[in-house]
Amino acid sequence: MQTWNDVIRLANHPVPSPRRVEKTDAEWKAQLTPEQYHVTRQHGTERAFTGEYCEAHEAGLYACICCGTPLYDSRTKFESGTGWPSFTQPVDESAIRYKKDTSYGMVRVEVLCNVCDAHQGHVFPDGPAPSGLRLCINSASIKLVSETKEAAAAGV
Repeated sequence: MQTWNDVIRLANHPVPSPRRVEKTDAEWKAQLTPEQYHVTRQHGTERAFTGEYCEAHEAGLYACICCGTPLYDSRTKFESGTGWPSFTQPVDESAIRYKKDTSYGMVRVEVLCNVCDAHQGHVFPDGPAPSGLRLCINSASIKLVSETKEAAAAGV
């Protein structure tokens, strides 16, 4: 389980990605909606309480909207009251990358997909126990892959 100390360590010494997805700007624009492109490729933020997954409670994995890499498990999702989907952990330490963000006169830690560098949101040390983490994620940067859909796709 990751803690704030792990986040700081990983921001300074990222875990290499097991694979990479790289596309041109034109390819990303063709694949994504304008909002998805703004959030993931230009490090934007959707308005609070407007995202598709802010109040979602369906079981499954949340994958990167750009490359499909599973990033978060619905079992770690919690109601933070912030207006964005919040998780206490990524699915795997190598799934996401942390990066120091000093934009807008603040010091924060940005969350990115470790496979395609899509901006996800930010992580804060004010989440629930036991990790104390709140990964505050933009709905526009993820897609829910339900366990039912995955089972159907696998022929179960």
